[in-house]
Amino acid sequence: MKATGIVRRIDDLGRVVIPKEIRRTMHIRDGDPLEIYTDREGEVIFKKYSPVGELNAFAGQYAETLHRTCELDVLICDRDTVIAYAGLPRRDFAEKPISSELEAILETRRLYVYNSGDRKCPATAEMTSEYFVSCAMPMITEGDLVGAVVSLVKNEPTSDRAKRDVEQKVIQTAAGFLGRQLES
Repeated sequence: MKATGIVRRIDDLGRVVIPKEIRRTMHIRDGDPLEIYTDREGEVIFKKYSPVGELNAFAGQYAETLHRTCELDVLICDRDTVIAYAGLPRRDFAEKPISSELEAILETRRLYVYNSGDRKCPATAEMTSEYFVSCAMPMITEGDLVGAVVSLVKNEPTSDRAKRDVEQKVIQTAAGFLGRQLES
């Protein structure tokens, strides 16, 4: 753990304000759920809660199935981090923060489809990979944006219209299904 040197008092309602600098650094937004941990030494730890992270193993299997059956390179992310992926290099995607461009796509809450001539959207913030977003569908759970299912490509996506339509439907279906899994 790293000391910040910031001290806050608990108010009469038991609340503590998390300083803006820390919220910005840790990508904590208004309304984000925080998980609370305690230890024997009396420390209280707040950790950003990711409902998609709860599906980690399941999301990995789902991504692997999409990769094998549809030959798509897929990643599943929460609002900040790659949770699962298939068909992609581990070093480029395992637990990496998503790019600000992909965050913006999630915020639209609509299907994103890359078209030739568009600016290529990197999936991760580090941009060490040659892959870019081909199709992305945000996952919505009980009205809240929780993550996305994303297909990636190295080069231009196929120009075969039928294959592109299937890719879009598969990504939309996966996002809808995973979103519903989080509701139960």
